[in-house]
Amino acid sequence: MTNYIIRRLLMVPLLLIGVTLIIFGMLQLLGPVERSALYVKDFPKNDKQIQGIITRYGLDKPFLTQYRIWLTGIKDPVTGEREGGILFGDFGYSRTASQDVIDIVKNRFPNTVDLALWTIFPMLSVGIWMGVKAAVNQNKFIDQAARVYSIIGTSFPTFVFGLLLLMLLYAGPQYFFPGKMSDWVSRLVYSGEFKQYTHLLSIDALLNLRFDVFWDALRHMVMPILTLSYINWATYVRVTRSSMLETLRMDYVTTARAKGLSEKTVINQHARPNAMLPIVTMAGSSIVGLLGGVVITETVFNYPGIGKAAADAAAQLDVVTVLGLAIFSGSILIVSNLVIDIVYAFIDPRVRLA
Repeated sequence: MTNYIIRRLLMVPLLLIGVTLIIFGMLQLLGPVERSALYVKDFPKNDKQIQGIITRYGLDKPFLTQYRIWLTGIKDPVTGEREGGILFGDFGYSRTASQDVIDIVKNRFPNTVDLALWTIFPMLSVGIWMGVKAAVNQNKFIDQAARVYSIIGTSFPTFVFGLLLLMLLYAGPQYFFPGKMSDWVSRLVYSGEFKQYTHLLSIDALLNLRFDVFWDALRHMVMPILTLSYINWATYVRVTRSSMLETLRMDYVTTARAKGLSEKTVINQHARPNAMLPIVTMAGSSIVGLLGGVVITETVFNYPGIGKAAADAAAQLDVVTVLGLAIFSGSILIVSNLVIDIVYAFIDPRVRLA
């Protein structure tokens, strides 16, 4: 087990280097003059300023030299202070948000985490339950209905479903709302009276015993949660059903039934736990996707997360912000996959021997 973990840990730096090389390589599609505008808050006014920026940041130097400067930054010869360097948290300046990209991450990522936390439970529990029910009732009405839903759910566009929810739950009755919070909650949160322990609005509301704020936060997350759960339920139903059907045909399940165990005991204690192995990997990937930012869902519901920030930057051709958020999301993906691999190795010992 230790050797397996060490092998996975050694792969992380290589994967991170690969991600940064790909993203930096995309940046090289722009010429030195175009890239010079990405390193300063104000556009260069004349050719002399442009050439000074190109020389200062080594934009006319070989690829690997530019890559090193991009990673580690440069030191000011006068003050000795370091400028730039993604390894030191400097992803550049966002013109669309008028702040550093790292500040966008600090402000927006907690919102994405808050949404992900409340999406995980309904996404997994309902999807797995539907898949198990479909497998246990193979070829019956509930199975046919689940299979039809999985096809429709997989093919139905996310933004269309989101717009339907807005029409049904917001445009008319206004049961739930887009955005993150109501105006009165915004004034309270930023007044100083509301202590932000975790910067996750729903969690901080509970810690402050402000159940009115908690309810308001949930009302703003219900539609994104339903949308994210809906598009994942279809996949979980299909995969869980397939895995469960395969497990139900195993010899140990037949033996459990031959012993006279009730069908409920056979399903819950013998079949379902073993059928969950492929679901663990898929669940991990789903959670990683939520943490990396869900661009379409956050944009449709105007939810201020990482995905919405990336969409706004892309719409205004803010290259620095898009690439900075891409690096952040890629890093989350790599680290999260490491955790998933280790957890899966504990669940299924066969993986360690592969």
